[in-house]
Amino acid sequence: MAKAVSPAITQSLAQLRQAVTALESVVARRADDDRTLDLMKKELAIMQDERAKLALDLDTALAKAARLDAVTGELARRVDRATMTVREVLADLTPRS
Repeated sequence: MAKAVSPAITQSLAQLRQAVTALESVVARRADDDRTLDLMKKELAIMQDERAKLALDLDTALAKAARLDAVTGELARRVDRATMTVREVLADLTPRS
């Protein structure tokens, strides 16, 4: 014959089950949050690496643009000098009236 369980013990066991269920839910959410945080940290590290590479690429492109500007300026000066020289030669060859 089974022993009768007091209502207080039955109520306490029910509360304990509810508490354990709530605790399991919190633990599961925390584990999900930890996994999400780990993924976010990895993604952040990847983005930081990509940003550093892009910054290096930008610096390289800016340096190349500066060199091209300098070369373009020098070429423009040479073309101007050549144009002036050609004009002077043509002026010397043109008969004067």
